[in-house]
Amino acid sequence: MSSRVRTAVFPAAGLGTRFLPATKVIPKEMLALVDKPILQYGVEEAIASGIEHIIIVTGRGKGAMEDHFDISYELDATLERKGKKELLALSRSISSMARISYVRQKEPLGLGHAVLCAKDLVGNEPFGVILPDDVIDAQPACLKQMIEVFEERGGSVLATETVEGPAISAYGVLAGTQDSANERIFNCTGMVEKPKFEEAPSKQAIVGRYVLTPRVFELLEKTAPGAGGEIQLTDGIKALLKEESVFGYTFRGKRYDAGDKFGMLQATVEFALKRPEFGDKFRAYLKGLAL
Repeated sequence: MSSRVRTAVFPAAGLGTRFLPATKVIPKEMLALVDKPILQYGVEEAIASGIEHIIIVTGRGKGAMEDHFDISYELDATLERKGKKELLALSRSISSMARISYVRQKEPLGLGHAVLCAKDLVGNEPFGVILPDDVIDAQPACLKQMIEVFEERGGSVLATETVEGPAISAYGVLAGTQDSANERIFNCTGMVEKPKFEEAPSKQAIVGRYVLTPRVFELLEKTAPGAGGEIQLTDGIKALLKEESVFGYTFRGKRYDAGDKFGMLQATVEFALKRPEFGDKFRAYLKGLAL
């Protein structure tokens, strides 16, 4: 087994019903955050983390994702003919961004099943998982931070946030203890999916980034369907915990839940304010609103 994390899996087969009617024909991963699809932010994070191979798990009606990262001969030819060199360079940079493979999840059988669909392409080596709905603004990239922990500790790593109060019930929550040598690392002994506030084993909530050893594939193959008839990734990780070390890691950065309308609005405003070409103008506009 290789010890390097060279591959990242992107589960992207969901229907995106929270964004209907927009997602009736547009994959939710292709919804624009300012001027880029949310999926592209995750791909850029993977590249910044040293990932060499990206595997996108797709479903029916998701062809726009493949088209986005493919060469668009007609568009490139038109931009070249019109002398729009900067836009041409932008278009070509997207199509040459990374080595991307696609695999179909034929039925919506859960996140664990989506990750399992990538087994043959990943092979016998550790890999990252990026959930495109979670857009993370971080320097260095969130996945890169997690890979460094994996290389140091040698066990799977789950990205976490500290969540206060009843909101913790919306997440998978880790049980265990804070690491004595690094306060950002949590030594995991178990996890509970969406516990009641008073029963949550900690304040460490799992968010959409994982670095996993390949053993999780074999365990997911043996995992029985859980709630809603789906194979849950957390159930596979629970089984992994019985054999290997698993760590939570509170990353340095900010997460936006772009799978939620309010989270998408937050991300749009904050990412727009950071843009040098119009951030100041947008800030002045916001200040002028009668709120």
